[in-house]
Amino acid sequence: MRNNPFQASARAYTGVDRMTVDGTLAKSLLLVFFALITAGIEVTLVHTSPQIAVPVMIGAFIGGFITSMVTIFKPQVATFTAPLYAVLEGFLLGGISYFFERSYPGIVLPAIGLTLFAALSMLVLYRSQVIRVTPMFTRIVIFSTMSVFFFYIFAIIGQFFGIHFEFLTHPTVLGIAFSLFVVGLACMNLILDFDFIAQGTAEGAPKYMEWYGAFSIMVTLVWLYLEILRLLAKLRR
Repeated sequence: MRNNPFQASARAYTGVDRMTVDGTLAKSLLLVFFALITAGIEVTLVHTSPQIAVPVMIGAFIGGFITSMVTIFKPQVATFTAPLYAVLEGFLLGGISYFFERSYPGIVLPAIGLTLFAALSMLVLYRSQVIRVTPMFTRIVIFSTMSVFFFYIFAIIGQFFGIHFEFLTHPTVLGIAFSLFVVGLACMNLILDFDFIAQGTAEGAPKYMEWYGAFSIMVTLVWLYLEILRLLAKLRR
Protein backbone atom coordinates (compact mmCIF):
# COMPACT_ATOMS: atom_id res chain seq x y z
CA MET A 1 0.00 0.00 0.00
CA ARG A 2 3.05 2.27 -0.02
CA ASN A 3 4.22 4.27 -3.02
CA ASN A 4 5.08 1.94 -5.85
CA PRO A 5 8.38 0.25 -4.79
CA PHE A 6 9.00 -0.82 -8.39
CA GLN A 7 9.13 2.80 -9.53
CA ALA A 8 11.26 3.82 -6.56
CA SER A 9 13.80 1.08 -7.25
CA ALA A 10 13.87 1.98 -10.95
CA ARG A 11 14.73 5.60 -10.18
CA ALA A 12 17.63 4.53 -7.97
CA TYR A 13 18.98 1.83 -10.30
CA THR A 14 21.81 2.51 -12.76
CA GLY A 15 22.66 -1.06 -13.85
CA VAL A 16 21.71 -2.85 -17.05
CA ASP A 17 20.11 -6.03 -15.67
CA ARG A 18 16.42 -5.08 -15.65
CA MET A 19 13.22 -6.81 -14.59
CA THR A 20 10.74 -8.13 -17.15
CA VAL A 21 7.08 -9.06 -16.96
CA ASP A 22 7.73 -12.59 -18.22
CA GLY A 23 10.51 -13.08 -15.68
CA THR A 24 8.21 -11.93 -12.88
CA LEU A 25 5.40 -14.25 -13.94
CA ALA A 26 7.84 -17.18 -14.19
CA LYS A 27 9.05 -16.52 -10.65
CA SER A 28 5.43 -16.25 -9.50
CA LEU A 29 4.74 -19.73 -10.85
CA LEU A 30 7.85 -20.99 -9.10
CA LEU A 31 6.65 -19.58 -5.78
CA VAL A 32 3.26 -21.26 -6.27
CA PHE A 33 5.10 -24.53 -6.94
CA PHE A 34 7.13 -24.15 -3.71
CA ALA A 35 3.92 -23.50 -1.76
CA LEU A 36 2.19 -26.56 -3.24
CA ILE A 37 5.14 -28.79 -2.34
CA THR A 38 5.30 -27.70 1.31
CA ALA A 39 1.50 -27.79 1.56
CA GLY A 40 1.66 -31.45 0.55
CA ILE A 41 4.36 -32.07 3.18
CA GLU A 42 2.19 -30.44 5.85
CA VAL A 43 -0.81 -32.59 4.92
CA THR A 44 1.40 -35.68 5.28
CA LEU A 45 2.59 -34.42 8.67
CA VAL A 46 -0.98 -33.95 9.88
CA HIS A 47 -1.72 -37.56 8.94
CA THR A 48 1.43 -39.13 10.36
CA SER A 49 2.60 -36.76 13.12
CA PRO A 50 -0.20 -34.41 14.20
CA GLN A 51 1.78 -33.45 17.31
CA ILE A 52 4.37 -31.92 15.00
CA ALA A 53 2.05 -30.54 12.34
CA VAL A 54 0.32 -27.92 14.50
CA PRO A 55 3.57 -26.38 15.85
CA VAL A 56 4.84 -26.31 12.27
CA MET A 57 1.72 -24.38 11.24
CA ILE A 58 2.18 -21.88 14.06
CA GLY A 59 5.86 -21.47 13.25
CA ALA A 60 5.02 -21.02 9.56
CA PHE A 61 2.47 -18.35 10.39
CA ILE A 62 4.92 -16.37 12.53
CA GLY A 63 7.81 -16.92 10.13
CA GLY A 64 5.69 -15.96 7.14
CA PHE A 65 4.59 -12.73 8.80
CA ILE A 66 8.15 -11.75 9.72
CA THR A 67 9.42 -12.67 6.26
CA SER A 68 6.72 -10.64 4.55
CA MET A 69 7.48 -7.57 6.67
CA VAL A 70 11.20 -7.83 5.88
CA THR A 71 10.43 -8.17 2.16
CA ILE A 72 7.99 -5.25 2.09
CA PHE A 73 10.39 -2.83 3.74
CA LYS A 74 13.57 -4.15 2.08
CA PRO A 75 12.74 -5.33 -1.46
CA GLN A 76 16.46 -5.88 -2.17
CA VAL A 77 16.34 -9.16 -0.20
CA ALA A 78 13.30 -10.50 -2.07
CA THR A 79 15.53 -12.91 -4.02
CA PHE A 80 15.91 -14.87 -0.77
CA THR A 81 12.82 -13.95 1.23
CA ALA A 82 10.19 -14.48 -1.49
CA PRO A 83 10.95 -18.23 -1.86
CA LEU A 84 11.12 -18.54 1.93
CA TYR A 85 7.73 -16.84 2.26
CA ALA A 86 6.22 -19.25 -0.29
CA VAL A 87 7.63 -22.26 1.55
CA LEU A 88 6.30 -21.06 4.91
CA GLU A 89 2.87 -20.18 3.52
CA GLY A 90 2.71 -23.63 1.96
CA PHE A 91 3.04 -25.24 5.38
CA LEU A 92 0.37 -22.94 6.80
CA LEU A 93 -2.08 -23.36 3.92
CA GLY A 94 -1.53 -27.12 3.89
CA GLY A 95 -2.70 -27.38 7.49
CA ILE A 96 -5.63 -25.02 6.98
CA SER A 97 -6.68 -26.87 3.83
CA TYR A 98 -6.54 -30.21 5.65
CA PHE A 99 -8.93 -29.04 8.37
CA PHE A 100 -11.30 -27.51 5.81
CA GLU A 101 -11.22 -30.77 3.85
CA ARG A 102 -12.10 -32.76 6.96
CA SER A 103 -15.11 -30.55 7.64
CA TYR A 104 -16.17 -30.18 4.01
CA PRO A 105 -14.92 -33.16 1.96
CA GLY A 106 -13.95 -32.24 -1.58
CA ILE A 107 -13.64 -28.50 -0.94
CA VAL A 108 -9.89 -28.00 -1.45
CA LEU A 109 -9.44 -28.93 -5.11
CA PRO A 110 -12.27 -26.62 -6.29
CA ALA A 111 -10.79 -23.83 -4.14
CA ILE A 112 -7.37 -24.29 -5.73
CA GLY A 113 -8.90 -24.44 -9.20
CA LEU A 114 -11.02 -21.32 -8.67
CA THR A 115 -8.01 -19.43 -7.29
CA LEU A 116 -5.88 -20.25 -10.33
CA PHE A 117 -8.79 -19.52 -12.69
CA ALA A 118 -9.41 -16.15 -11.04
CA ALA A 119 -5.71 -15.23 -11.24
CA LEU A 120 -5.46 -16.14 -14.93
CA SER A 121 -8.72 -14.33 -15.68
CA MET A 122 -7.45 -11.15 -14.01
CA LEU A 123 -4.22 -11.38 -16.00
CA VAL A 124 -6.15 -11.71 -19.27
CA LEU A 125 -8.50 -8.86 -18.34
CA TYR A 126 -5.55 -6.64 -17.45
CA ARG A 127 -3.45 -7.44 -20.51
CA SER A 128 -6.44 -6.98 -22.84
CA GLN A 129 -7.18 -3.66 -21.05
CA VAL A 130 -10.75 -4.68 -20.28
CA ILE A 131 -9.95 -3.45 -16.76
CA ARG A 132 -7.91 -0.24 -16.75
CA VAL A 133 -5.98 0.84 -13.68
CA THR A 134 -6.79 4.51 -13.18
CA PRO A 135 -5.87 6.62 -10.12
CA MET A 136 -9.50 6.40 -8.98
CA PHE A 137 -9.54 2.61 -9.41
CA THR A 138 -6.34 2.35 -7.36
CA ARG A 139 -7.68 4.55 -4.56
CA ILE A 140 -10.95 2.62 -4.35
CA VAL A 141 -9.23 -0.78 -4.23
CA ILE A 142 -6.68 0.36 -1.61
CA PHE A 143 -9.34 2.03 0.55
CA SER A 144 -11.62 -1.02 0.35
CA THR A 145 -8.75 -3.38 1.14
CA MET A 146 -7.70 -1.41 4.21
CA SER A 147 -11.33 -1.22 5.36
CA VAL A 148 -11.69 -5.02 5.15
CA PHE A 149 -8.35 -5.48 6.91
CA PHE A 150 -9.30 -3.26 9.85
CA PHE A 151 -12.75 -4.85 10.02
CA TYR A 152 -11.15 -8.30 10.32
CA ILE A 153 -8.88 -7.00 13.09
CA PHE A 154 -11.88 -5.51 14.90
CA ALA A 155 -13.83 -8.77 14.50
CA ILE A 156 -10.96 -10.81 15.97
CA ILE A 157 -10.56 -8.46 18.94
CA GLY A 158 -14.33 -8.26 19.40
CA GLN A 159 -14.56 -12.01 19.98
CA PHE A 160 -12.72 -11.54 23.28
CA PHE A 161 -15.45 -9.15 24.39
CA GLY A 162 -18.40 -11.21 23.21
CA ILE A 163 -18.90 -9.33 19.93
CA HIS A 164 -19.58 -11.74 17.08
CA PHE A 165 -20.29 -11.06 13.44
CA GLU A 166 -22.15 -14.19 12.41
CA PHE A 167 -22.16 -13.33 8.72
CA LEU A 168 -18.40 -13.94 8.65
CA THR A 169 -18.95 -17.66 9.17
CA HIS A 170 -22.65 -18.33 8.53
CA PRO A 171 -24.27 -18.90 5.11
CA THR A 172 -26.69 -16.00 5.36
CA VAL A 173 -27.41 -13.78 2.37
CA LEU A 174 -25.23 -11.08 3.94
CA GLY A 175 -22.49 -13.60 4.73
CA ILE A 176 -22.30 -14.95 1.19
CA ALA A 177 -22.51 -11.44 -0.29
CA PHE A 178 -19.65 -10.30 1.96
CA SER A 179 -17.48 -13.26 0.94
CA LEU A 180 -18.19 -12.59 -2.74
CA PHE A 181 -17.22 -8.96 -2.22
CA VAL A 182 -13.93 -9.86 -0.54
CA VAL A 183 -13.09 -12.44 -3.21
CA GLY A 184 -13.73 -9.80 -5.85
CA LEU A 185 -11.60 -7.32 -3.91
CA ALA A 186 -8.72 -9.79 -3.77
CA CYS A 187 -9.02 -10.19 -7.55
CA MET A 188 -8.84 -6.41 -7.98
CA ASN A 189 -5.66 -6.42 -5.88
CA LEU A 190 -4.17 -8.83 -8.40
CA ILE A 191 -4.91 -6.24 -11.08
CA LEU A 192 -2.98 -3.67 -9.01
CA ASP A 193 -0.11 -6.13 -8.63
CA PHE A 194 0.06 -6.65 -12.38
CA ASP A 195 -0.03 -2.90 -13.00
CA PHE A 196 2.71 -2.13 -10.47
CA ILE A 197 4.87 -4.80 -12.10
CA ALA A 198 4.19 -3.42 -15.58
CA GLN A 199 5.11 0.09 -14.43
CA GLY A 200 8.33 -1.11 -12.82
CA THR A 201 9.28 -3.00 -15.97
CA ALA A 202 8.57 0.01 -18.18
CA GLU A 203 10.73 2.25 -16.00
CA GLY A 204 13.61 -0.24 -15.81
CA ALA A 205 13.51 -1.60 -12.26
CA PRO A 206 16.42 -3.90 -11.28
CA LYS A 207 16.24 -7.66 -11.85
CA TYR A 208 15.72 -8.53 -8.17
CA MET A 209 12.37 -6.72 -8.31
CA GLU A 210 11.04 -9.68 -10.28
CA TRP A 211 11.16 -11.60 -7.00
CA TYR A 212 9.44 -8.72 -5.24
CA GLY A 213 6.71 -8.72 -7.88
CA ALA A 214 6.32 -12.49 -7.54
CA PHE A 215 6.12 -12.05 -3.76
CA SER A 216 3.37 -9.44 -4.17
CA ILE A 217 1.35 -11.77 -6.36
CA MET A 218 1.90 -14.64 -3.91
CA VAL A 219 0.60 -12.60 -0.98
CA THR A 220 -2.58 -11.77 -2.90
CA LEU A 221 -3.04 -15.37 -4.07
CA VAL A 222 -2.82 -16.62 -0.47
CA TRP A 223 -5.52 -14.15 0.56
CA LEU A 224 -7.67 -15.02 -2.45
CA TYR A 225 -7.40 -18.77 -1.80
CA LEU A 226 -8.39 -18.41 1.86
CA GLU A 227 -11.39 -16.24 0.97
CA ILE A 228 -12.53 -18.72 -1.68
CA LEU A 229 -12.22 -21.52 0.90
CA ARG A 230 -14.41 -19.51 3.30
CA LEU A 231 -16.97 -18.84 0.58
CA LEU A 232 -17.18 -22.47 -0.49
CA ALA A 233 -17.48 -23.55 3.14
CA LYS A 234 -20.47 -21.22 3.59
CA LEU A 235 -22.10 -22.58 0.45
CA ARG A 236 -21.61 -26.15 1.70
CA ARG A 237 -23.32 -25.57 5.03
